Amino acid sequence: MSQRVLRQAEQPVVLVVDDELSVRESLSELILSIGLRPICFASTRELLDSGDLDRPGCLILDVRLPGASGLDLQQHLALSGQRKSIIFLTGHGDIPMTVQAMKAGAVDFLTKPARGQILLDAVARAIERDRIDRAEMLTARQYAERFETLTLRERQVLCEVAKGRLNKQIAFDLGIAEVTVKVHRGNVMRKMEARSVGDLIRAWEGLPVEHRLPARLDLAG
Repeated sequence: MSQRVLRQAEQPVVLVVDDELSVRESLSELILSIGLRPICFASTRELLDSGDLDRPGCLILDVRLPGASGLDLQQHLALSGQRKSIIFLTGHGDIPMTVQAMKAGAVDFLTKPARGQILLDAVARAIERDRIDRAEMLTARQYAERFETLTLRERQVLCEVAKGRLNKQIAFDLGIAEVTVKVHRGNVMRKMEARSVGDLIRAWEGLPVEHRLPARLDLAG
């Protein structure tokens, strides 16, 4: 893949899902006016089949759609662990629906016809949230890869250090010598690429939850 194609793939896009052609066309013109690329779909199924959901950017989503609704799609993405910045744009919204969408993490819930600048401001916020989310996921993935290189004992030591426990306390809990704890701790610092205890704690807190739980369970056992 060429560098040009790679750069294009990294550019944020605005995915638009609405069953009305006129709405898709007007939103496309608005999005193009600020130099962003819109990709439009008439249903959530079309979007899911496209393979475009993983691309950087945000999603402008109608609520009432053929097949699965916009709220159904939001729930599906949440359950599958896919973070996506969503702006709901609908002509059929009500307060309970708005509350549901916002509690589930929507960036905004707008009623048609929304003013162009209000919608563009929401798009800007959504793209910025997506950028932050992607950076956090990349960092978490890097921490997870480093965590996988730790031995079970090193994971236990990391867990205890992150809880603020002293070497002698960790040694007592694990039934090993304090000098052995120091060796494990040094290995953990090196493997996790941490320059300080603060770095190490941030790495621990940045790990996906499923990586943190086993160390606690093994220690408890």
